[in-house]
Amino acid sequence: MLSRPLFDDRIMSEVSNSETPLRTTFKLILNGQSVSIATVGQAYRFITNLNSVEWMEFRSLHEDAVGCLQSAAGNAMLTVQATNAVRALFVRARIL
Repeated sequence: MLSRPLFDDRIMSEVSNSETPLRTTFKLILNGQSVSIATVGQAYRFITNLNSVEWMEFRSLHEDAVGCLQSAAGNAMLTVQATNAVRALFVRARIL
């Protein structure tokens, strides 16, 4: 039986290109640079482009946020849950 990869390339592309707005704009300072995250796609790219080791301590919150963002990319009514999941991850990781 073949196992399905955790992140399907097609799904990743669709989610990372999503322009669905989150319920808030997250403003972060990283390496002295201001970063604004306002859409599902921006949030998804931000939390999936970093090395997975960096999120290891927050694995459960990271997985929740990724799943919620994937769902919100396909259904804008789920942006509240996605926003809350991303906020919880950022607060716990102390980057917000």
